[in-house]
Amino acid sequence: MVVGIDPDPARLWPAAAGRAPQARARLVQALAAADEAAHGLAGTGAAPPSAGSARFEAAAAILAHSLALIDAAAPACVAAKPQLAFFEQLGAPGWLALECVCTRARAAGLLVLADAKRGDVPSTAEAYARALAGPAPGLGADAFTANPLLGRDALAPLVDGARAAHGGVFVLVRTSNPGAADVLDLPLATGEPLWERLAAIVDELGAGGAGGGLADVGAVAGATVPEHLARMRDLMPRAPFLLPGIGAQGGAVEALAPAFAPGRAAGLVTASRSIANAHEQHGGDPAAAARREAERLRAAAWALA
Repeated sequence: MVVGIDPDPARLWPAAAGRAPQARARLVQALAAADEAAHGLAGTGAAPPSAGSARFEAAAAILAHSLALIDAAAPACVAAKPQLAFFEQLGAPGWLALECVCTRARAAGLLVLADAKRGDVPSTAEAYARALAGPAPGLGADAFTANPLLGRDALAPLVDGARAAHGGVFVLVRTSNPGAADVLDLPLATGEPLWERLAAIVDELGAGGAGGGLADVGAVAGATVPEHLARMRDLMPRAPFLLPGIGAQGGAVEALAPAFAPGRAAGLVTASRSIANAHEQHGGDPAAAARREAERLRAAAWALA
């Protein structure tokens, strides 16, 4: 089970967002001090925002929420998957909050999967790999998501960079959003849909890794289209599948059995809103509701393997 960290500022846990005033003040001040140092190094002479500015308050709130979510869900999970956009939208304070989230996830015994969906020309892809998988100043994620639509030469540096850091990459093959059909289901001249060609590339790239077990190049395979999973498993027999779309997007764990054909480690069911917002449906304390939902989803996934 993977807990997604997608902290929507409008739906933060009240107890986390309104954490003890003293602790919150210290967090805001720390973020402000780091930002002030960055302005000083830039030599712009511009005054940085004050410690009480909206973006520092927002960064402190989403950090408090994210840490509480990790603490609640960690016992039922193997990994945390922060969605980088929710942190990057807040600038430097948001990135600092992201680093703290990754540190807490590791301390809780979780792998860190950076949901970044990066993809660019080879030279830029190399920099993305260092930023996401590399040690400081990189994020040091255990794996990250990648967009394959620039082709094999743009994917290879991401895979090589992750592999050098003993990490992995999850390539978007058939995503969970309805609009994926607009592109990924389009038939090629050879007859197969585009996602099947992407699956073949994933399998080829994964063959370059060490060991005979699961590959270090995996696939993002949307849980909202389980009818494709058996064919995906045929095309990518060694690839771990990252399976988003459970709960809020309509996917059901019970339909994902083909993903687990090589064993339990071959499928990583990921849920974000359905865990973080479980209390909205079931009531009670948000942390307790999140843990119960994570445990329920884990049990459902293990029953398939």
